[in-house]
Amino acid sequence: MLSLFTGGKADHPMANPKEARRILDALPAQELKALEELAHWHESVSTAAGFKPADRLQLTGALDDAAQPRLRKLARDYFAATRPSRYQENLLWTQVHGYWRQAGLAWARSVDACLQANDARALATAAVRALRALAQQIKWQHLRYGPIDPVVWGVINNVFAAADARGVADARIEFLKAAMFSASSPDGLLPAEIELAEKIVSELAGTFTIANAPARELLYWTDLAQPMAPVRMARPPNAAPTLRHFGPGEGLVRLQAIVQRMETTGQVPSDLNLAGADAETVLEVLRHLALYWAPEPPARQHPRHSVKSRLAVAHGFDGVVEALGGTGGGSLDFDAKAAESWIVDNVSAGGMGAVVPQMKGDWLRVGSLLAMQPDGGANWVVGMVRRLNRTGAQEARVGIQTLSRAPAVAKFSLRGVGEHVGVLLPSPVLGSGETSIALKTGIYARGQNLETQMQGQHHVFMPQGTPESGEDYELVRFRAMVREA
Repeated sequence: MLSLFTGGKADHPMANPKEARRILDALPAQELKALEELAHWHESVSTAAGFKPADRLQLTGALDDAAQPRLRKLARDYFAATRPSRYQENLLWTQVHGYWRQAGLAWARSVDACLQANDARALATAAVRALRALAQQIKWQHLRYGPIDPVVWGVINNVFAAADARGVADARIEFLKAAMFSASSPDGLLPAEIELAEKIVSELAGTFTIANAPARELLYWTDLAQPMAPVRMARPPNAAPTLRHFGPGEGLVRLQAIVQRMETTGQVPSDLNLAGADAETVLEVLRHLALYWAPEPPARQHPRHSVKSRLAVAHGFDGVVEALGGTGGGSLDFDAKAAESWIVDNVSAGGMGAVVPQMKGDWLRVGSLLAMQPDGGANWVVGMVRRLNRTGAQEARVGIQTLSRAPAVAKFSLRGVGEHVGVLLPSPVLGSGETSIALKTGIYARGQNLETQMQGQHHVFMPQGTPESGEDYELVRFRAMVREA
């Protein structure tokens, strides 16, 4: 409950304590509407003239506290097992991101006021809350794969520089949460995995280290005088008094121990505070973090070669099946107008990097299944988006893993389920003996064999490992056995 405070001479509805209480008590029951109003009040209160600094700070805290349970509820809806509609998802993202934007600005203005008033105690509170809100804004931008606003990093760096110069220890923790999360390559994770990564980073933040001078174990750096996200030491900085070097510290050892424990038990440790999270997904996220926190950066499996060529792209399970010609073979009847045109700028044995000059719709995300046909080619290649970075409102860069250079559509029999269309994806690595099959979501039951007739032979596919799920498909690895029909 907002306490009584002396309201100064601010010409503002919330300058009156009773009116401020009434406004907060009368917030709409619908979370999105309540959050929209709270964002409005943050902007209004933080910019209105006449508030005493202590009163403005207290009111900013009351607004932010009122938002927290609503933000938690909306985040649960956003990451629910049953995804909201695209419209609802966009609405959720817009309102939550918009709230954190206004909250971050309001707290940053409070930091400025505390510095002007030379109020160290109030500065500690305002700086921690500002860093927390700004970090959430960055996280929600990553959930859409960018673009990441460098202005937000400029505010984060300025707030931390001011707080750190005055010895605010908790501000270091909040800064390291944001910095280590950003340095952990969230552009290679699915949205639900990004959320898990942020929670794991928060749990381990007390083990991270930061210093003014470089050291071998400090893998990343940033310049607090610049509006920049942290970068790895592979790109060393020019010397400056505003440089900060940081790394996972003991967090990497603890992370590796958790991975080993989970590989043995299959259970999510309770001390991670991830109740209800899928163990396999948590383990994949932990491995991802361990890879990027390791002293040596992840090595590329295959050398890249620069190219410049056009690429026709069909997306989604149905789009891939259509591009490959359904069950009839060939793709001469595919409607080229349905395909997008991307620009490939590098290729390797394992995949390619491409620029999406004009995104059509909002389907593009990590895990999207693609059928791709190089300009002038006749064959389709099937791949999956592994990395995504939006560089503008309509432009993005993607990293694509090649799943197969000889894909084929076939009908597969599943015991007790009947026949279903799937995409046969022989491994692009010759001699591996493995084949993947993509099926529509909800069809495959784990552990089942698949069977099909091809070229006069009966093929039996025996599952290997854990299926990988996309938005509208499941990808399962198999060992194939062939016998004469």
